[in-house]
This record gives sequence, C-alpha cells and structure tokens, in this order.
Amino acid sequence: MTSTAEASPRGEERGRTLLVAGVVLASLAEAIAGTVLSLGRNDIIGDTYATPDEVAWLDVGYTAFKVIGFAVTPWLIARFNLHRLVVASTAVMGLTSALAVFTANLGHLVALRVIQGFAGGVLLVAAQTLLFLAYPSRQQPMVQAVFAIGAVVAPATVAPALQGWLIDSQSWSWIFFSAVPASVGAVGLMLIAGDHASVPASAKRFDGPGFVLLSATLVCLTYVLSQGSRWDWFEEPKIVWLTIIAAAAFLAFVAREVLAPARRTLDWSVFRDDGFAFAFFVSFVAGAALYGSAYLVLLFPASVLAFTPTQAGSLLLPSGGLFVGSLLLAGFLIQRYGLPPIATVPFGVLSIMVAMWMLSGSTSESGRNDLMQAVMLRGLGLGFLFLSITLIAFSGLAPRALASGIGLFNVGRQVGGLAGVAALQTLIDHQVASNQAILAAHVTAGGPAIAERLSVLTALLVGRGMDAASAGRAATLLLARAVTGQSTVIAFDTAFNAVALLFVVAAPILIATKIGLSSVRRAQR
Repeated sequence: MTSTAEASPRGEERGRTLLVAGVVLASLAEAIAGTVLSLGRNDIIGDTYATPDEVAWLDVGYTAFKVIGFAVTPWLIARFNLHRLVVASTAVMGLTSALAVFTANLGHLVALRVIQGFAGGVLLVAAQTLLFLAYPSRQQPMVQAVFAIGAVVAPATVAPALQGWLIDSQSWSWIFFSAVPASVGAVGLMLIAGDHASVPASAKRFDGPGFVLLSATLVCLTYVLSQGSRWDWFEEPKIVWLTIIAAAAFLAFVAREVLAPARRTLDWSVFRDDGFAFAFFVSFVAGAALYGSAYLVLLFPASVLAFTPTQAGSLLLPSGGLFVGSLLLAGFLIQRYGLPPIATVPFGVLSIMVAMWMLSGSTSESGRNDLMQAVMLRGLGLGFLFLSITLIAFSGLAPRALASGIGLFNVGRQVGGLAGVAALQTLIDHQVASNQAILAAHVTAGGPAIAERLSVLTALLVGRGMDAASAGRAATLLLARAVTGQSTVIAFDTAFNAVALLFVVAAPILIATKIGLSSVRRAQR
C-alpha cells in the first residue's frame, strides 16, 4: 500500500510536468503564428500580389479576434471542460497554420488568421487558468515564470529569430509550417498528461447582443490603432467613422452590462481585488513597453541599418536568455524566500528605461554589437516586470474568478501594446517630416560644406565611369538621401527616448492609483 500511495503522487507530478511542457509548447506555436507579419510582411505582399492595406487585414483580423478570444474565454471555460478547451484551441492553431502553408489567396489567409486569432486568445487564457488551478498557490511563482517563457519570451525573442531565418532561407509559408509540429507536440503532451484541474459548470447564458457589441468595439478599435498612423488618423473619414462606431458600440455595451447584470459578458467583480485592479492599469503600460520596444528594436535595424531578416530577428534572440533568467530568478526568490512580487518591479522598470536610453544614442553607423548591450538589458528588465505583475494580478482572485481576471488582464495588455505601437508609429512619421525640414533648411546650395560634399561625391562617381553631368545629378540625390536617412535616425532615437519617458510619466499615476485603491477599500470597510 505504501508503494502505491507513493506512486500516485509521483504520477500526478509527472502528469503536471508534462502539462506545463505542453502548455509552453502550445504558447510557442501561438507566438510563431501570431507574429508572422513582423518580418514577413513584404514577402507576403509579393506572393499574394496584394497591396499593403489589403495585407494589413492579416494582422488586424488576427489581433482583433485574439482580443475577442481573451474576453469570451471565461464563458467558454464555464461551459466546457478546461483541459479539453486548451487541447482543442491548440489543435485549431495547428490546423489553421497547416492550411495557411498551402494557400497564397489573401481572402483565405485572412479567414484563417481570424480563426487563428480567436483560437490563440482562448489558448492563452485557458492555459494560464489551467496552470493556476492545477498547482497550489505556493508553487505559482515558478509555474507562471515557466508559462511566461512561451507566452511572453517566445513572441518577443524566439519567434522573430526563427522567422528571419526562415524568410531568408525558405519562404514566409515556412513560418506557418513551423507552428504545426509545435502544436502537434503540445496536443500530444497535454493528452498524455491528463486532466489536472476543473472549473464548476455555470448556468449563465451566453449574451449574444453583448458579444456583438464587444466584438464591434474591439474590431474597430484594433483597426484604428493598427492603421491610424498609415491614414494620418482623423484626416481620413474611414478612421473617423470607425472611431465613432467603436465608441458607440462600447457605450452601448457598458449600458447593457449595467442594465442587465444577470447576462453580463464580463465579470467586473474581479476589480474588487486591489491587486488585480492595480495590475490591470499597469498592464496597459507594460503592454506598451513590451510591444512598443519590440517594434522599435526590430524596425530600426531592418529599415535604417539595412539588416537582413535573419540579422534583425537574431538581434533579439540573445536577450531571451536574460529574459528567461530574470523570470526564473524572480520566481525562485518569490517562491523560496517569500519576496513580495512588487519588489522586482522597480528593477524591471529601471532596466527597461536604461536600455531605451542607451538605444536612443544609435546612429546610422551602429552595428549589432552597438545595440546588443541595450537589447540584453531590456530582456532582463522585462522578466522582472512581467512575472511580478502576473502574480500581483491573480494571486488574490478566487478560482471561479481566475479566468475572468486573466482574460481582462490580457485585453488590457494587448490594447496597451496596440496603443503604444500606434503612438510610436505616429511619432516617427511626424519626427521624420519635421527633421527633414530642419535639416534641409541648413543644406543650402552654395554653402562651402555642401559644395565640398557634392564635389567629392561627383568626383567619386566620375571615377567609377559616370559622365560629369549625370554624376552631378546623382551626387545631389545621394545628398538628399543622406538627409532623409539622418532624419529617420533622429526620429528613432526620439522614439526610444519616448519609451523610456513613458515610465517617468506613468509611474506617479500608477502609484497614485495604488494609493487611491487602497484608500477606497479602507473607507468601504
């Protein structure tokens, strides 16, 4: 009897270990499929014969329905078996990735991306809920650190490196193909692991009108934030109308949530927990820092330094080691020594700020080695920041409220990321135009320095076989190109500084929010 009693806990522990491995592999598959446009956009445009605006729907469709998936997953968890839901969403992710390999039809790809996005949103929320319910609270710091490796580290570091190499050596369709074995492996591991958690079924009915209003809000908001900079925001009537529709749908959704509490789509009771309420507001800033900095770190070397997709993608890969290391270190300190999760947040914030400040000194002559120290420091800071926010947000929630809290938290992080990237896109566009005007004002014909530069360029081109007249015109074009290039570098440096200053502005607001929430709770008692 003793050996049987000992074997059962051992088997349970092995099953939960396989479950964690399967969940991490599933989140890796989602990361690979979810970030396919970060480096593969131009190749997809070439193969599908689509315009950039048409290809944008691949990203808008995926992101919008991923956020919708975040919001609706708590209802799905209450209706269906949690373990089976994670397995099913992972299988759908793998199947849609496999189908995407065999088509270059834009309409088919958009449809597949919509399904992928919804499945990805369900997968991430359901998988994290499953881990919270499968492990006791004392083990959650390390469990959530391991989960973050697939859910946060992979899309920020591993996926871009893999995609860059596949684009240069194969084609963009191989990015989707690489998600298939990860999905298949994840499904296999989770089926072998078995079911280790359950959520009590709920008789709550699905609110169709509420779901439609919420979906309309999120689809319109995603398009506006993703494409607003491309259309110069409210100078384009389409952006104006979509903003109006998003606002109207959101107000109608809120009114329905207030007037029909029995059919609420979202569980607002999670905001009664101080930790979750505070972490939810922080999630916007953290999302802006994560997605915004990743956007800049990938775009700057690719567009300014002429890095190949492989070089641009691999730039983030080494930082993944420090990202994972800081996650595991924070998890170990919190779990083993009882360190308060909030204690690592200042280290994370400071590391990210210093990293962005270091990147703001980049030039057109910067190379991989010049950027690497800052990128590595960014990875270190993100690890300390994200695990702490996760534990602060969910440690105080009851098991029934976990899925709702995780879904809302992910919505906040994703919307914050969209807003951060949109703000940086707009800042760069405006800065490039402004810098060009300023620099061009100092590049005047007849100036000694300009005449000398044109003379040197003209002589160089003549020496390479061009006639004098053509060499003179080409020298002028090269000088104009240099002005544009320098304007772009200055714009990116300003954007890097903006991410660093984000925390300077946000920190007092977040601290005031924390103090205010605590004061309100004390007054209610």
